[in-house]
Amino acid sequence: MQNIQNYINGSYHNPIQNNWIDNYNPSNGEVYGQTPNSTKADIDNAYNAAKSAFKHWSQTTLEERSRILIKISELLEDNLDQFAEAESKDNGKPISLAKTVDIPRAASNFRFYGNAITQFASESHESVGQQVINYTLRQPIGVVGCISPWNLPLYLFTWKIAPAIAAGNCVVAKPSEVTPMTAYLLGDILNEAGLPKGVLNIIHGLGTTTGQAIIEHPDIKAISFTGGTSTGAHIAKVTAPMFKKLSLELGGKNPNIIFADCNYEDMLETTVRSSFANQGQICLCGSRIFVEASIYNKFKIDFVQKVKELKVGHPSNKNTNIGALVSKSHLEKVLKYIEIAKKENGEILCGGNRVTLKGYENGYYLEPTVIEVKTNDCTVNQEEIFGPVVAIMPFNTEENVLQMANKVKYGLSATLWTNDLKKTMRISNQLQAGIVWINTWMLRDLRTPFGGIKASGIGREGGFEALRFFTESKNVCIKY
Repeated sequence: MQNIQNYINGSYHNPIQNNWIDNYNPSNGEVYGQTPNSTKADIDNAYNAAKSAFKHWSQTTLEERSRILIKISELLEDNLDQFAEAESKDNGKPISLAKTVDIPRAASNFRFYGNAITQFASESHESVGQQVINYTLRQPIGVVGCISPWNLPLYLFTWKIAPAIAAGNCVVAKPSEVTPMTAYLLGDILNEAGLPKGVLNIIHGLGTTTGQAIIEHPDIKAISFTGGTSTGAHIAKVTAPMFKKLSLELGGKNPNIIFADCNYEDMLETTVRSSFANQGQICLCGSRIFVEASIYNKFKIDFVQKVKELKVGHPSNKNTNIGALVSKSHLEKVLKYIEIAKKENGEILCGGNRVTLKGYENGYYLEPTVIEVKTNDCTVNQEEIFGPVVAIMPFNTEENVLQMANKVKYGLSATLWTNDLKKTMRISNQLQAGIVWINTWMLRDLRTPFGGIKASGIGREGGFEALRFFTESKNVCIKY
């Protein structure tokens, strides 16, 4: 049994009230460890450690912070296998995916912000003829809270904490209680890299206990959260009267728009990946596929054939394309959506069934599922399923597909496939989304702003946007 502990002030601690949560291995459905269910007392300890560390850390040179963050990135790369295996065991994703995407990206997050902080400049404005100059200071906020989700555990955990500490803040961070292992392992890396005690404190537990204690703490001055839209609404309700800075990266129901003039083979291969990568458990997956009517039947046949070739298997198998879903409750939720689709006259073109693997009969496996729907107003086209399920339907005109793409409460990302430049410009300008990919998917430059509109959240992460969020601006006006 692997018992996880909280990481506070550079060392490990059991939860004060000795409350624990079972930690499950999705690949076999078995409990393999326990995770703290921390309370307000644990958060207070973490906050006090962070507050004590802030005075020194906020005054360190940019070069010193940069050196430590880059060292953390190098140590993560040195320990790639250990972290990838832990991420796979905790989350159910194929080890191959964790090795090529999750852990390398976590390392890149630290390296990027280790370099970015040295290039983060303030503005100055000279008022010619008035002998006045204004300059803007960018100062760290203080102690901030970071709460990350279970789908890309270390990847998104580091996406928040790296810019926060690079900007000179100290952090109280909560990884998902469903996937706590790699955040727990990160503590040893932080110590080896020389991060001062208290700069980053990692507290484990449920959202209703640990997460709630973080968001309502009167002296934690900013909250960066990635997760479900309903939870984001709750955080906004709690924090708004306290005037905390808030960054919310929430759900998505992303359109994938395919025109007949696209590069068909490239589109087909990428669409399979954008539908089912990480078991469809990525907020950016293109779960609503709209295909121009003239190629719809061909696409349907070819796409379904490609999906049927995907191998559902144990995460450790190098040939596995689709691993286990993250939890039993999440598997049951996804299966319910498939049943709803059937009741709403959706046609299951492939998949839709739970998979039983020999030797892992209690694992949370599901066939990748393609559903042909008649209308964009159906449940599976309006609600976020967050699993290996996509819906497809044809469209006839630009106006028709734009109306359907935008007729959803979310606005995180969209993908457009066409080789017509004018069409690309017209549609990308009108899509209601924070990110639009043209003839590609999930191609990320860490310098660019990341986030959505509508129910997909508020604020932006990535690049200097994150450094601006984790600092307060102060204008200084001098008459000389």
